[in-house]
Amino acid sequence: MGTARKTGKAGVGESAGMLQAGPEPAAVASDRASYRVIGPEAEGQRLDNYLIRIAKGVPKSHVYRIVRAGEVRVNKGRVAVDYRLMAGDQVRIPPMRLAERAPTPLAAIPAAAMPPILFEDEHLMAVDKPAGLAAHGGSGIAFGLIERVRAARPHQPFLELVHRLDRETSGILLLAKSRRALLGLHEDLREGLVGKRYSVLVHGDWVNDRQHVRLALTKYVNRHGERRVSVDVEGMESHTVFSLIKRYGKFSLLEADLKTGRTHQIRVHLSHLGFPIVGDDKYGDFELNRQIARGTLSSNVPRLARMFLHAGAVDFKHPVTSRPMALEAPLAAECAEFLKGLSAPV
Repeated sequence: MGTARKTGKAGVGESAGMLQAGPEPAAVASDRASYRVIGPEAEGQRLDNYLIRIAKGVPKSHVYRIVRAGEVRVNKGRVAVDYRLMAGDQVRIPPMRLAERAPTPLAAIPAAAMPPILFEDEHLMAVDKPAGLAAHGGSGIAFGLIERVRAARPHQPFLELVHRLDRETSGILLLAKSRRALLGLHEDLREGLVGKRYSVLVHGDWVNDRQHVRLALTKYVNRHGERRVSVDVEGMESHTVFSLIKRYGKFSLLEADLKTGRTHQIRVHLSHLGFPIVGDDKYGDFELNRQIARGTLSSNVPRLARMFLHAGAVDFKHPVTSRPMALEAPLAAECAEFLKGLSAPV
């Protein structure tokens, strides 16, 4: 599919009154096509993520289907689901019936449970996200981390996720408190200028002290409408550097240094190499995961009911002050206890 970079005048049925712009445009219509103009707050966002955000309650599988069918148009042209939106893009959205669901009142969101703040200034906030908490609400989740932070900071005029972590991944998550910070960090992420390092425990005896893994990845939707990723020579270039930290019998603790930021990159790279991440419910060893979650692996080893993947370090340039930033989040307590159990004598 081509990329719809050009802009033009509104066509038939696309009068200026129907084009909606700004961070909170009018609702998606169920009986007619609706049209939106992308503002700076959505610039750089993938088309599929944008549609999923504005059409809450619509199954992801339907969103992917209407894009593939060409029912969604950007600047009158067909685009792929991974198209990156630009400010000024005109998006045609076909009729979609949204689930009837009242928005969660701010008072109902547990703001007191907001994760620890690792850094904060007038432009940026970094928090230590626990495993099990989604980065944002949607797809059956009433609220996520961003909703909790907004509830805790009701007078903060601008607060957006800079990037995302999988629900079962813990660690550093960056939030922008100004549009300038958001756009600056998005640009640095696209240019590979943000360093992200993860602690990850895998099943298997990792051999090399340091290993570069370059395996192209592609995304697909399975028959249940769930997004998955697989290794594909025709996919997107993906590069992870793994360093061995310590061996724990039949397990290995690694540091994963992301050189590209593809969806599920660490998880798929390791699974493809035969080293599934402990607790990974999409690409892991499901029987081993059951034993670990039940605490039946060994009498010395506590149960672990999560994926052992932790975003422990982020290095970047502050998007406004240009100050070098190096943030760290300690390994989650349940992961540290699991490692302690693995180290205990039998």
